Amino acid sequence: MTAREQHILLSFDIEEFDVPCEHGVDLPMEEQIRISVEGTHAILDILKDHGVRATFFSTANFAQRAPEVIQRLIQEGHELASHGFYHSSFEVADLKKSKDALEAQTGQTIRGYRMARMMPVSEVEVAKAGYTYNTSLNPTFIPGRYMHLGTPRTHFMQDGVLQIPASVTLWVRFPLFWLSCHNLPFFLYRWLCHRTLRHDGYLVTYFHPWAFYELNEHPEFGLPFIVRNNSGRGMIKRLDRWIASFKSEGASFITYSEFADSIS
Repeated sequence: MTAREQHILLSFDIEEFDVPCEHGVDLPMEEQIRISVEGTHAILDILKDHGVRATFFSTANFAQRAPEVIQRLIQEGHELASHGFYHSSFEVADLKKSKDALEAQTGQTIRGYRMARMMPVSEVEVAKAGYTYNTSLNPTFIPGRYMHLGTPRTHFMQDGVLQIPASVTLWVRFPLFWLSCHNLPFFLYRWLCHRTLRHDGYLVTYFHPWAFYELNEHPEFGLPFIVRNNSGRGMIKRLDRWIASFKSEGASFITYSEFADSIS
């Protein structure tokens, strides 16, 4: 990767829509899958329109319940990686179990892993399960969720696995993930991403399919405003503008595996 290259590692965590469960709402699994399927197709439509590729981190549970989505994303040239077996529970054995399940379903080699909700995971166990890279670190401070101000901002090796942290700004480590895109003025979010990309030479960000579903039309989900804000058509419009903006500046959209290979 040369100094002039600017790579965008765009990714999506495709999973059961279990966010309402965190707020005391019991949503049937069939409905969780349906909402994420609808959102994933919306995402794939945007990527297809722009001719860019991304990496999709899927739970094995979602993949098995939505095989047509998985087949579509592979056929359209995107990378499939593991997001665990289930989104709301984890056992160490799920690292290899989810990898094996995704590979058996698709015939693809699964090289990457992202822990659900970006929670800590043993790098030794990630390596044992056969992954090349892990992108489960958001090196920022979010009260009640993350406190990773002492960790590296950019990629590094640990226990034989390439770590690809989510991008944060250089100055105060402001996170540039999905929640920021939901709630910041679009020009500000885009500007922060631009400055970080210029400084680091690459940008890592991630979204969820249910953000591309009209959450504001469903108060029964019990979701807070910061999650519902700009969901559905709002996020479709934002992602479309965001991709178009960076494409116009010559940035390249590559998969996580391509990025890993470029720095090996």
